[in-house]
Amino acid sequence: MKKIPLWVRPFLGLALVVLGAVLALNSSASIRVFVLAVSVGLVVVGIARVIEAFGNDADHGADRGAGRDVLDRWINGISGALLVGTGVAALAWRGATLPMLALAVALLLVLSGAASLVSLFRSANTSRTYSLLGGLASIATGALVLAWPKLTVWAFGVFLGGWLVFTGLRLVLNFFARGKESSPTPTKRKLLGFGKVAGSALALLVAVAMVLVTSFIHAGDPRLVPDAFYTPPTDLPSEPGQLLRVEPLAQGVPENASAWRILYTTTHPDGSPAVASGSVVVPADRGPGALPVVSMAHGTKGIIPGCAPSLSSVPYSDGPAAALRELIGQGWAGVMTDYVGLGTEGPHPYLVGPAEARNVLDAFRAARQLGEFTLRNDTVIWGHSQGGHGALWSAAIAKDYAPEIKVLGVAALAPATNLVELALGVKDAAAGKVVSSYIAESWNDVFPALDVASQITPGYARSARRIGELCFDGRDALAAVIGGTQLFDAVIPESALNGPLGAKLRENSVNQNIDYPLFVGQGLADQLVLPGMQRDWVAERCAAGQHMEYREYEGLDHMPLVGDDSALIPDLVAWANDRLEGKAPVNTCT
Repeated sequence: MKKIPLWVRPFLGLALVVLGAVLALNSSASIRVFVLAVSVGLVVVGIARVIEAFGNDADHGADRGAGRDVLDRWINGISGALLVGTGVAALAWRGATLPMLALAVALLLVLSGAASLVSLFRSANTSRTYSLLGGLASIATGALVLAWPKLTVWAFGVFLGGWLVFTGLRLVLNFFARGKESSPTPTKRKLLGFGKVAGSALALLVAVAMVLVTSFIHAGDPRLVPDAFYTPPTDLPSEPGQLLRVEPLAQGVPENASAWRILYTTTHPDGSPAVASGSVVVPADRGPGALPVVSMAHGTKGIIPGCAPSLSSVPYSDGPAAALRELIGQGWAGVMTDYVGLGTEGPHPYLVGPAEARNVLDAFRAARQLGEFTLRNDTVIWGHSQGGHGALWSAAIAKDYAPEIKVLGVAALAPATNLVELALGVKDAAAGKVVSSYIAESWNDVFPALDVASQITPGYARSARRIGELCFDGRDALAAVIGGTQLFDAVIPESALNGPLGAKLRENSVNQNIDYPLFVGQGLADQLVLPGMQRDWVAERCAAGQHMEYREYEGLDHMPLVGDDSALIPDLVAWANDRLEGKAPVNTCT
């Protein structure tokens, strides 16, 4: 066989370092980049192994003193060819799911590790240590993927990235350690041996660390279970907005404020009675006068009872929390619904506009019945993300559903306005697959006639159900996003959006004009609620005669838009005070 030049190795090594870094950084963000990096990485490692088996290998004489054993050459050559074949197949096998790819690579890593261990008793001391650690690292990675399929994609992706980096560095180190000499000096031989052992040891340590970190993350947050407070009395008032129960809220209350959690009556969109929970926060130092109110619709927290903000240790961390704190300091009160199904018994009508709106308006009605303070009979409404959707719907139905409530204005921050375009725009993103899973699981219960379970991508029902059992907060959120990375395709295929499910999504999009002062804020770096989608919606509403103040915020993603240091915060506080003072609203629809 023609010898392969030795100088090819450092270039392969550098390629592996780059690929490994890309893979490690993107394993929980981009499926396409993930698969490409895995595939090319396997091909490059395979080529490097073939070169190691059949290339110009002067260093082996130093290790063994009698040339390389033919059996070892063929074992390493065949394992290299298998790595190349698997990498090529991963790119071509588009019908596979990501767990299937992980399984195939895991089996190959185990076989590759076993091949390294074969040479244990056929090598010098340094090569033995090198083979032992390298083989154990490969087998440990493969075992991790095989033993914990729920953990495979993130752990497999990040560790495989690290494995590629260390493999690449080892190739580069070996090349420069040996120089051009046919027989390396003892010093260079030690350096070479150290490089081999250190690289493999680090790879093994990373594998162990990934097991521990992954287990920690996928354990999620301690599951919050609603207590007896959230169980409604058997004899419910028929009128919505009636306060059923109240108790002080002790944790996560803003400084210089007092808060209570509440249980109250509301209605489902079909008019049937329902019960929701929520919370109310007011300044600790308040006078006898009626307090101005901001009614808050919170963003996506999950779809199970334990995800209720009033159960959280930080109930007021959602959305523009800094703006709420500022307004409380100015003498405002805040009222926030948990929504039906969060805290109280489900299902939670996730992104079902009329349901969210009734929960928001009835929370304001119930809060005004507390005896510890007095609230004005008018309110500003705001919300972020799902909450922006809920805030817009609250304003849309307020005159018909709660005509006694005077709405001063509504602020929607990165709102989910066009649900079909939202589903299409983020269908390939990990966070988008979490949102799609929430929709699928919630709507399958809320709208049984749709039979959403039969419309999601085949084989994804179990993954969607597992994601639906996680809250979108803390470690649970990370676990949910990692779960999204296990899915190659969209949870809700585009074909399903052309039928009854798509029609229901359009029905719950915001398609009506708002008869109150309207503020819409959008981050231009938003990867979930895409700026293009929002601009199209704004243009459509403006063309339909809607007046609004639309502001865009450069460089801000979905959550940073409402972060404490966001430029949106002072704008929102000023806008709320302008509504309280009755100033003329700004209209950018011109």
